[in-house]
Amino acid sequence: MIELISKGVYLLDGKTIAESAPLSPDEARENTIAYGILRAHEKDGSKGSKMHILFDALASHDITYVGIIQTARASGLEKFPIPYAMTNCHNSLCAVGGTINEDDHVFGLSAAKKYGGIYVPANQAVIHQYVREEIAGCGKMVLGSDSHTRYGSLGCMGVGEGGGELVKQLLRNTWDINAPEVVLVWLEGKPKHGIGPHDVAISLVKAVFESGFVKNKVLEFAGPGVKELPVDFRNGIDVMTTETTCLSSIWVTDNTVREHYRTHGREQEYRKLEPGKVAYYDSMIRIDLSSQESMIALPFHPSNAVTIHELQADPVGILKAVEEDTRKRFGDKVSVDLLSKIKDGKLVADQALIAGCSGGTYDNLSEAASILKGKTIGNDYFTMSCYPQSTPVYLATTRNHIAEELLEAGVAIKPAFCGPCFGAGDVPANNGFSIRHTTRNFPNREGSKPGQGQISLVALMDARSIAATAANGGVITAATDIDYTDTHKPYEFDDRIYKSRVYYGFGKEDLSLDLRYGPNIKDWPKMYGMEDNMLLELAAVIQDPVTTTDELIPSGETSSYRSNPLKLSEFALSRRCPDYVGLSKNIQSQDLDRRAGKVSEHLSAALKAVGADAANTSFGSCIFARKPGDGSAREQAASCQKVLGGDANICYEYATKRYRSNCINWGILPFTIAQDTPFDYEVGDCVFVPGIRKAILEGKEEIDAKVITKSGVKPIHLFFQNLTADERQILADGCLMNYYKNRK
Repeated sequence: MIELISKGVYLLDGKTIAESAPLSPDEARENTIAYGILRAHEKDGSKGSKMHILFDALASHDITYVGIIQTARASGLEKFPIPYAMTNCHNSLCAVGGTINEDDHVFGLSAAKKYGGIYVPANQAVIHQYVREEIAGCGKMVLGSDSHTRYGSLGCMGVGEGGGELVKQLLRNTWDINAPEVVLVWLEGKPKHGIGPHDVAISLVKAVFESGFVKNKVLEFAGPGVKELPVDFRNGIDVMTTETTCLSSIWVTDNTVREHYRTHGREQEYRKLEPGKVAYYDSMIRIDLSSQESMIALPFHPSNAVTIHELQADPVGILKAVEEDTRKRFGDKVSVDLLSKIKDGKLVADQALIAGCSGGTYDNLSEAASILKGKTIGNDYFTMSCYPQSTPVYLATTRNHIAEELLEAGVAIKPAFCGPCFGAGDVPANNGFSIRHTTRNFPNREGSKPGQGQISLVALMDARSIAATAANGGVITAATDIDYTDTHKPYEFDDRIYKSRVYYGFGKEDLSLDLRYGPNIKDWPKMYGMEDNMLLELAAVIQDPVTTTDELIPSGETSSYRSNPLKLSEFALSRRCPDYVGLSKNIQSQDLDRRAGKVSEHLSAALKAVGADAANTSFGSCIFARKPGDGSAREQAASCQKVLGGDANICYEYATKRYRSNCINWGILPFTIAQDTPFDYEVGDCVFVPGIRKAILEGKEEIDAKVITKSGVKPIHLFFQNLTADERQILADGCLMNYYKNRK
């Protein structure tokens, strides 16, 4: 179904794939849609190997916008220079903390009024659907502080980054990247009845994630299969490209996309996008939509996928492997029993959800209702909920009898909310097995707490197969195996709800107004600049193949403290390395004493072992992980490390650019080591990096360091490559805020 072609290809006239062409690869790459948009957004208009991008609009949700505004204020913010939408879709429920959520929402509205922003109240829309409906435009670029910022199917390049990158845009500084490779995603054929966007997306993630085939590259979708897909189908594939670790995505546009903009009263935002006559792609993915099967992505990653028919053929063997993986991850902290979910040779789910930016589309809900019409999900343990992704979508489902049919079947319908995607709603019971049309099924992202003996497991499926499963009493069922007809009317957008509730303040800033603070909204603590030398103590050593941002800073109820840096940092690595916070605080305390002229015995011994001086050698904590940063764009994964005194990370590679960028913006040096370098050091060992400030500022990219262990001092060679001059200065200054303060 999916073929990966690692060599470069040319696309001629948007139709013919060729191995050669009159233009060189560098010349013809400029004729891709991706490069046309990227070059148009370069600040200096150059066409070099480095790009310096200014975006057309920004978007954040209520886990991130308070921190972004606080950082921007400390960095010299005057007003929002481009449209900035702040949605309230992640913390509509308050797991802890009383008034915390609404305090942040009030702060957001006051910021929109003061600086000229767009404020979308709670339960009106999930962030990405609001951008699709109100902000995206063909040829535009949108930067969001959420990793699933993807609008390529609408001709708009979306990029998900940490808050620091949005702060730069608010100050009209640039997003700096190496000119990326572009991958042609060539779609052929037409999906069978019952196949949905999650089936294609899961197959794509399965094909490319582990090998890193598209990491930090732009996916460009084209081919005759595109015209066979409705916009919601395209959106559903596109938003999941984040899980491939690509940089961004873009699609050819056609009359189907024009109709989307016309439906939303924004036809002026449409223009036809297609590659030039001769376009070059660095690699290619060929997808035959007609051979796509119904898929299920098993715990604990969207790439851990099989067809539903494969699962039906061997449920015991496949689920045993999941159980073994669970025990390997959590040891004796939890007791997992997936095999008990097999009844009469068939796997039965406990819970089903269709939600969020990928699941809660009009088309998904329409097809799910068609499958469930006249049926029931029953009154046993199986439950099901649906979350329309915006109030206009919800309104359309009520007018067209979709909500009615779902409710009659026993499905609970809930307001627009991203919570089920990150553990802030619909957490399954212990040992519960949940099937979801949402974006991720990372370990414990659904909200369980292994430290308290809890484990629940999530599998991703398309809304159509979820509905087929619900109609079959929870028995996992492929939608391609049932007969149904969707007779609901096409989607019609009604913007009266938005006009009634959304605050449109761009260009209407009133700097005389005050921001409204709640007691949990705190300023960032003081952060220090880099000293001549750096001494790092390992506070966590993680040898897992990949470490997600959800492990670095758990989501769910912890995010209630997102506006209080000190409180939030208490949760750093809490579900993966429970000792990390205490160890980091101890290291930080010793460094503060050092700055006051009191050097602890422990620190003195480490400095003596390498002949270093406490007067010009900082002491900070460090995390080693083989490949950290897969998943969320939340900058808290890095800022919490910094708040606790973190000075560096060491790894073989960073899973995503966005996590590495977050580290840099928070003054955490992103060290790497060679792939063949063994890292068999332990928590408590120290790494001494002499002359690091000078090396950073002089543009060097590697340095010799020493590891202080119980058995003696050993050499280690560290890399810090591909840093811009600004990024080097940010690191030297200690963080992005210090960088701006020092230049006022």
